Amino acid sequence: MPRLNKVIPHKLLPFALITLLLAGCSNTASTPEGQAPQDDANSITVYKSPFCLCCNDWIVHLENNAFSVASENGLDTASVKQRWGVPATMQGCHTGVWNNQYVFEGHVPARLIRQFLANPPKGSIGLAVPGMPKGSPGMYRGKDFEPYVVYAILPNGEYRFYEKVTAPEAS
Repeated sequence: MPRLNKVIPHKLLPFALITLLLAGCSNTASTPEGQAPQDDANSITVYKSPFCLCCNDWIVHLENNAFSVASENGLDTASVKQRWGVPATMQGCHTGVWNNQYVFEGHVPARLIRQFLANPPKGSIGLAVPGMPKGSPGMYRGKDFEPYVVYAILPNGEYRFYEKVTAPEAS
């Protein structure tokens, strides 16, 4: 019998390690599925894969710029993008949702999120940085900056130019 007690913990070790790994990917407490934190003008819920490191870097960028961030780890981020009307050509690796009202897709700088929230363009539902540009928050590593474009997302899969970012954003 004593040997059996020693074998069981070894069998549980992989499960414990996976649990710790997944828990470590979430930077803050999560909110219920599909809901952003409420009653805070600086709250954003980020939907992301638990294995994405640049998503965590973008979350740190938001937090360093006075946003309160909850993250929802999941492998089906496509359904979140679809629910929020993010066109396929505008998709990035994560989706931020502000108070269940606006969507911020990909590595959108905190400065532009604030600018958007202060004066949302008529008919827009959010902003997007498609792909993973080297110069964007969460992707920039201190050299080899490449300018990139931020787009306003409109209903029905449409989008339009919002602003070109020509210099690295402050962390």
